[in-house]
Amino acid sequence: MYLDVFDENPYGTNCWLLAADGSDEALVVDPGFLPERVHALLDVAGKSPAAVLLTHAHVDHAQAAGAFAGDVPVFVHPADAVAFEDPGAWGAGFEYELAPVKDLRTIGDGEVLAFAGFRVEVLHTPGHTPGHCIFRTDALVLSGDLVFAGSIGRSDFPNSSPRDMQLSLGRFLTLPDDLPVHPGHGSTTTVGRERGTNPFLVRLG
Repeated sequence: MYLDVFDENPYGTNCWLLAADGSDEALVVDPGFLPERVHALLDVAGKSPAAVLLTHAHVDHAQAAGAFAGDVPVFVHPADAVAFEDPGAWGAGFEYELAPVKDLRTIGDGEVLAFAGFRVEVLHTPGHTPGHCIFRTDALVLSGDLVFAGSIGRSDFPNSSPRDMQLSLGRFLTLPDDLPVHPGHGSTTTVGRERGTNPFLVRLG
């Protein structure tokens, strides 16, 4: 499997690049910054982007999605797609503009996407934002700002929901313990490691 990450940005946001063995295409998750640098990583690997997946629409995860994607489709949950059209109505509590996306498509809970040799299951995990999603393949889960190594995402923005966050964390804990977790910030971990050591998850059992 091809797996790389671009995290050289002021927020330390992880932009994940992945492809199954034998695929000349790659999935790109959360290209928030410096699209030319992300393209350069793919060029070195001999890959072309097949799709962009957004865990959510915060600026550090989605700002450069349109500039990076060009004609490539960008997928985001409809509750966060609003941020591309009217950030004020989305209600994050801070104003910013996302780069326009030429081919913006929406995804829903339980939907399965097939790109770059993967079947990717969409799990809607609101709380951090209304449309936050995590993406699961047979090999790993991309957890966005739901779960980090030793911590979790914030749920104190105006359009966040602490109650939804707790429900989404409970859903995360239904995943297999040995599944690698590639978060939106920080280092890779596993479901089992977070179940046993993450103070925000231990109390959920």
